[in-house]
Amino acid sequence: MELQARKTFFQEEGYLIVENLLSVEEVERCQAEIHRLHAFAAGHEADAEKERAEIARRHVQREPFAKDETQGDNLPVLRKAENTRQYSKVFRDLAQHPRLIEVIQELTGSEDLLLFRSTLMFKPAFHGSSHGLHQDSAYWPMEPPNLVTVSIALNDATPENGCFKVIPKSHLWGMQSWGNIAREQDAKLTDHKEVEAQQTDVPLSAGSALFFHSLMVHGSGPNTTPNPRNTALYAYFSPQVKYVPRDGKPGEKTFPVVAGLGGKTELTLVAETYGRP
Repeated sequence: MELQARKTFFQEEGYLIVENLLSVEEVERCQAEIHRLHAFAAGHEADAEKERAEIARRHVQREPFAKDETQGDNLPVLRKAENTRQYSKVFRDLAQHPRLIEVIQELTGSEDLLLFRSTLMFKPAFHGSSHGLHQDSAYWPMEPPNLVTVSIALNDATPENGCFKVIPKSHLWGMQSWGNIAREQDAKLTDHKEVEAQQTDVPLSAGSALFFHSLMVHGSGPNTTPNPRNTALYAYFSPQVKYVPRDGKPGEKTFPVVAGLGGKTELTLVAETYGRP
């Protein structure tokens, strides 16, 4: 698909699939790092890795609906790892992968990009729970809600092991309320009966990626197979998107710069209404 055709498809449908974004070697490097982070979560690290492991342990979340506390090699059953750039060079570098940044710049129409989120989402073999249908921007303090998220498959993602589900064109619906995202394996993905039938699976081969608008409704089913489904997830925005804190959050926040902005490494955004009566 040509560049302009890709952008048009994204604008109309709310998502875009890019096959083979990563090479086989890059996927293998990511898989090895995921194994290492699981070992960190279990407290299995070399002395030289103590500091990095301690940081990682503060950012991992265990699978809330797992039937067992551990999986193979006595490693914990994890649901996700947030803020991966703080403790993983592999995933810090991946956030600025040239092919990835090229697509994000194309879809946002901006050479200047900031990173809102750097996360690993896990669906462990047999234990991975469902993620209810939702819109990311319903939970994010950013306006206008024009962020672009990429989910990079680090294993083959299938309907059986819980690949992403999307509702095409739902980024045009406006903001809605969706309730809890984390759901048990046999739970429905949404309480909105009128949209349940509209969801469609997005299977991906390892190394391929799903890009989607932060207002697009998406979720994923459970993983009941012996095959894990792991994904590297990043959310990006241009400086035209503003930080709008909610619920007493700080009036300013610093974000990493991943492209442009004169070579800056980070940028602090100050809420325009902060301090006003």
